[in-house]
Amino acid sequence: MFCYLDDLKAALENWIKVWNGEARPFQWTKTADQTLDRICRYCSRISEPHH
Repeated sequence: MFCYLDDLKAALENWIKVWNGEARPFQWTKTADQTLDRICRYCSRISEPHH
């Protein structure tokens, strides 16, 4: 937990620096259509009456 905004900002900036220093390209494993289909199925499922 951070008591001061400056401490939080410094921690975030350090995390970004480390993360970007070891960055690797993200490779998609699904097509856009597959991803959208999955989202639509999920939305249909959670909008059913028993949820």
